[in-house]
Amino acid sequence: MRALTAEASKLASLPAAWIATAAGVLVPGVVAAITASSTRGAIARGAATVAGADTGYQELAFGVVGAIILGVVAISSEHFTESAESGGGRQITTSLTAVPSRLRFLLAKVAAVAITGAVLAIIASGTTMGVIRVVLGEHAPAMGADDVPRLAGVVCYWVCTALLASGITVLTRHGVVPLAVLIANTSVVSVTYLLTKITPLANYLPDMAGVRMFIRRLPGSTAEISPLTGGLVMTAWVAVLFVIAAISFTRRDA
Repeated sequence: MRALTAEASKLASLPAAWIATAAGVLVPGVVAAITASSTRGAIARGAATVAGADTGYQELAFGVVGAIILGVVAISSEHFTESAESGGGRQITTSLTAVPSRLRFLLAKVAAVAITGAVLAIIASGTTMGVIRVVLGEHAPAMGADDVPRLAGVVCYWVCTALLASGITVLTRHGVVPLAVLIANTSVVSVTYLLTKITPLANYLPDMAGVRMFIRRLPGSTAEISPLTGGLVMTAWVAVLFVIAAISFTRRDA
C-alpha cells in the first residue's frame, strides 16, 4: 500500500499527467459538442430525427488519448535523465532503492495507472454525455439500463489502453515511440482498422476488440464480436504484454 501511495503521488506530481487529464476530458467533450451541433443541424433540416445510438461513445473512443499519455508518462518519467545541475540521475534509481522488489514496484506503478485511468474515464464519460444532453436536448439518445454496462465498458477500455501504453513503455524505456504510435493509431490513421480490411483476425487486436464493449456499430466491420468477448480479448492482450514486460523489467539492468 505504501508503494502504491508513493506511485500515485509521483504520478500526480507530473505535469504531463495533468496534460493527460485535460486531454482526456477536453478531447471527447469538444468532439462531442461539434458532432452534436452537426446532428442538431441535420435534425433541424429534417435529415435526421434523433442522434445515433453511439453518439458520445464514439467520441469517448477518441478521448482515450488521455489514457495513452497517462500510461506512457507514468513509466517514461522513471527513465528520464535529469540535467547535470540536478546530478544527472534517473528517478528509476531512487524508486528501486525505496522499493527493492522490482515486481512489487511495477505492480504498484500499474495499479496507480489503472486507478487514475479509471477515474479519468469516469470524469470524461460524465462530461461527454453531459455535453450531448446540453447540445441536443430532447433529441439526445435516451439513456437506459443498457448504458450502464456500456459506460463500464468505456472505463475498462480506457484502463486497458493506459496499461497497454505502460507495458509498451516498460519494454522501450522511452516514451516518444509508444506515444507517437499509439496516439496516431487512435486519432490520425488507425492502422489496426485498416488491417481489418485485409484480414478479419485484425478485429481481435486489442483496440479493435476493446471498442466493442461500448460501440454498437463499427463502420465497415463485418466481424460480430460481443461486448464480453471484446473485453476478454483486450484484457488477455494486456495480461500477456505485462507478463513479457515484467520478465524484461526484472531481468535487465535498470
